[in-house]
This record gives sequence, structure tokens and C-alpha cells, in this order.
Amino acid sequence: MTMPGKVIKSHFPPLPPIPDVNIYSLMFGRPDQAEWKEFVFQVDDKTGHKRMFRDAPGHVALAATALAASPEKGGLGLQVGGGEIIGLIGNNSFEYFDITLGLTSLTIPYALISSYSTRRELVHALKLTKATRLFVDAKLLKNVLSAIQDKDVRITAEQVYVLAGPAPSGRISLADLTEGVKRSKIPLEGTRPAKKDTLAYLIMSSGTSGLPKAVMISHGNLFASAMQALVMHTTVTPYSTAPQVAHTITIATLPMFHSYGLHVYVMRATLTPATFIFLERFDPTQYLQYVPKYKVTHLTLIPSMIHQLVHHPDFLKTEMSTVVFVNSGAAYLPPTLSDRFLAHLGKGADLHQGYGLSEGTLAATCRVPTGLFGNTGTPVGSQGMLQPGIEARLVLEDEFTDAAMGEVGELWLRGPSICLGYWNNPSANASTFVDGWLRTGDQFRRDEQGFLFFADRGKDTLKVSGVQVSPKEIEDALLAHPDKLISDVSVAGVSGGRTSDEKVPHAWVILSDAGKRKGEKETIRVLLKWHEEQLSRYKWLRGGIEVVKAIPKTPTGKTLRRTLQEEYEARKRIRESEQIQARL
Repeated sequence: MTMPGKVIKSHFPPLPPIPDVNIYSLMFGRPDQAEWKEFVFQVDDKTGHKRMFRDAPGHVALAATALAASPEKGGLGLQVGGGEIIGLIGNNSFEYFDITLGLTSLTIPYALISSYSTRRELVHALKLTKATRLFVDAKLLKNVLSAIQDKDVRITAEQVYVLAGPAPSGRISLADLTEGVKRSKIPLEGTRPAKKDTLAYLIMSSGTSGLPKAVMISHGNLFASAMQALVMHTTVTPYSTAPQVAHTITIATLPMFHSYGLHVYVMRATLTPATFIFLERFDPTQYLQYVPKYKVTHLTLIPSMIHQLVHHPDFLKTEMSTVVFVNSGAAYLPPTLSDRFLAHLGKGADLHQGYGLSEGTLAATCRVPTGLFGNTGTPVGSQGMLQPGIEARLVLEDEFTDAAMGEVGELWLRGPSICLGYWNNPSANASTFVDGWLRTGDQFRRDEQGFLFFADRGKDTLKVSGVQVSPKEIEDALLAHPDKLISDVSVAGVSGGRTSDEKVPHAWVILSDAGKRKGEKETIRVLLKWHEEQLSRYKWLRGGIEVVKAIPKTPTGKTLRRTLQEEYEARKRIRESEQIQARL
């Protein structure tokens, strides 16, 4: 039991009470939407196919009906309360949009699984979520069908369906199911009732314990998150200096299996009139072409994407005057990169960044314009202020004492957008959720105006390309090499990322007898190849592998990662200095 502590309140107006309602009922059919003129809602970048806004609910209802209709009528017969967890493995597409919202309307939970997953990662995700059926993009089928052969995965090939793309012979796709509904003229499913704590979906969140955990997000969490967006918009707009547009146009390139992409392109997609150009994967050249082509107004990016765009040879040649707003999330954006990006946009364009995490449904802080709440301007390096409905504490290491003003402490959060907990993980729940508070593990400080400043990522977790990376997961993969080439390993972040503050994973290893026999260079080569087969690309050791004789540890056996990092950076500075001297 912890002490009550000093609670930090949000300056924003409070959220309305969270009702027992299916979040889907907030998305379509609202009275304000009846006043909207018809518009292009979604564009498929590969085919150029367009969907109109008025047609979107029909596509979702078709998907929901195909999933719920009895097998006798050509459906899958999914039942509420039947223990179904539908795994989704795909890239951004119309089908991904339809199935997520179709399942949401049915109150049948789904698990968002990364399309970048290796076989090893898929096996873990399927075991963890206990998915009963899978919808998978056609191009990803081979990897998935390999993963379900694992003895601990209880799913058969017959329970795997095609989400997007041409289905191989004999395999059923979502398109096949929806076409069957149309041919049979089955009455379309309506929106089913939900409670605040009804599970909507599971989303993967990496920590320090190795492989990801599954975060449980409820319909109440989603309602609170949507209300946060509306309260912020109403409160901030009178103070904003950015040009106001009645209709936003956005390139939907962030993956929808990630909280950021899911909420911007799906869950919040209908709060205001908006057009989304679905881009399957981020490509800076294509992205820069699309901004003027579609007269894009709003950009949703992460710092590593902004870095790639700013350093692209076509960046300064690209007409971007239509852009009025940029949202940068998932990781810290250095001011120098922000300033450089904004300098090329239209006059008055604004850039927003905040702090969020999957356990908070989406975001916990947001940037506020000068003058709002009497502030004199967002200080450089700040992650903004607490969002509506969010309360916080900054707690010192003793877990009882709250940090003084300007002092660094671990950020604890609570509010209606904080998740239900972790799926089937009582030990993680016990350590992360304390007396109604979510312990984020991240270190922050606060100033007198209420602005929060990120101080350090706790628990050794890294952020690479905006995604959390667990050093322990990489360590476990290296140690799992069948030839047992190393006896010990430590992974930590070192300089070398796309932005000045982004760290890349680097491994320090101690060779086993088998590794010594193979030799240092060959062992490193083998381990690099092995870990690239086991882990998604963003988890790869971009900082390399270094053979050491010993790894420093405390008397209790805890690895002193900071010591390793400091020694690495000191050696790097010496090498760089020597290189400069050699050129003089």
C-alpha cells in the first residue's frame, strides 16, 4: 500500500461521465454528422480506389455481419461471450479498418499483432493472447502458417483467414465472407451494447521483462480517449494561431496495429470531417509526393520519420504550404529537428507533441498554445501538460515520497483512459498497477506552470523509431542461439539513432567456450544473422555487438548498464577526436 501522495491535476475542463456504451455508437450516426456534406473518406494508395463517408458504415456492417452470421448462412458464427479473440495481422488497408470496427460493434475482442513480427514473435503473441482465429494479409500468410505449427500454439490452419490481398486457393478471405452476405441478402448486424469495462482489444506493449505484454483496452477507455480529443479541441482552438481548416486531409502511414495509428485513422477518424490516404508502409519519397498531390493539411508522424523527411533530397523542393498541423508522437522530438521541419511548412503551421503509452489508451500529455491556462509558452523540451481527465504523481524511488517542484520522479497516472490491465499476467499487473495508479516507469519533472519534462526512460526500455524495445528481449534472443556461443550478455542504448537523443541497441557479450572456439569475428557474424531472423527490424542491434571479458554488476547481480554505456560513449568520443585530428 502506497501513501496517498500529491496528486497533479489536469488544467483542462473535466471529461463528461463515462457511460456504458459501445464506442462504435459514437463513430457514425451522430447528429452533427447529418450536417456534413458528402466527401471522400478514404483512398487506397495502391489502387487509387476511393470510399465516400456515407458508405463507410455499410462496409463495417458488412464485415460485422460476415463475422457474426451463422456458418449455414456463410458467416463465421462468432458469438459474444464465446471466448473468441480474433488476431489481426496486417498492414493499413480498407479491410483492416472494416474488421477492427466490425469486431468493435459486435463487442468481440481482437488482438492487434505487428505485421513486422518474426516467427518467434508471432508464436509469443499467439500464445499470449490465446487468439482463437486469425485474419492475416495474404503476403504475410507464410510466416503465420509457420508460427501456428509451434506445439504451444492452439490454432489450426483452418482458423486462419485472409484479411487483405488475393486469397490462395482453398482459403477464405474477408472479401469472400462479405460478398456472401451481399449475395444472400442477410440482414445486417446492428451495434451491440457494451459496458465501460467490456474488453475492446488487446495491444502489445514491450517492457523490460522480455517479450511484450498484452494491454487490455475497454470500450470505456476508448470513450474517454475520444472525449479527451474533443475537450482539448474545444479548449485549445480559441488560442491556436494555426490556420483552421474545416476538412482535414491526412496520409495514414502509421501502422494501425500501433495505438497511434489505430486511434488517428480508425477510432478518432470520424470526430470531424477528414480524408485519409492509406499508405501501406512509410516511404519518404512517396510521402513527399503525396503531400502536394492530395493537398494534405495534417501530418501524423514520429521523430524518425521527420528525420527521414528533413534529410530527404526532395524535402525543400516539395510544396507543403497546405500543411497547417503536424502531430509527432511515440518518442521525443528534438527542438532542432522540429524547427527545421516547421520552417518549410506554411505560415502559422503548428507542431504538437506529447507523451503517451499503450497502457494509457493513447496519450497522457499534450502541448498547449501560449496563453491557455495563463502559460507563457511551452518551454523547450517539454512534453506538454496533462490531458483532460488525467491525474498524475511524480514519485521518488522509495515509492512513498512525491518529488518536489523541479525534482525528478517516476510518473504515475490514473484516469478513465488508463487500461484495464495486462491480459493473463497477474505478476505484471501487481507491479505496474498500484492502488489505482499506473506506474509508467518513466522519469519526469514538473515546472510551476504545470509543464512536464521527460527526464529518463525507466526500466532500461528503449524507444527506437517510436516503438518500445526491451533490451531483455534482445538479450534472450542472443542467449537462445542453439550453439550457446555466449555465456552472458547485456544490451543497452548507445548514440547513433536518427535523432540526437534516440539510442540504438548495442550488445556486450562474453564468449562461451563454444564461442571462443568459433572465434570472436565469426561469433559476432553468426549472432547478428541469428538475431535478425528472430526479431523485428526495429529491434536489431544497429549499435553492433562487442565482445568483453566481463560485464559489470552490482553485488546483487544487477547489470550496470549505465557503466557500459558511459564507457562506450567515452571511447566513441576519443575515436571521433582522433579522426578529426587525423584530417587536420
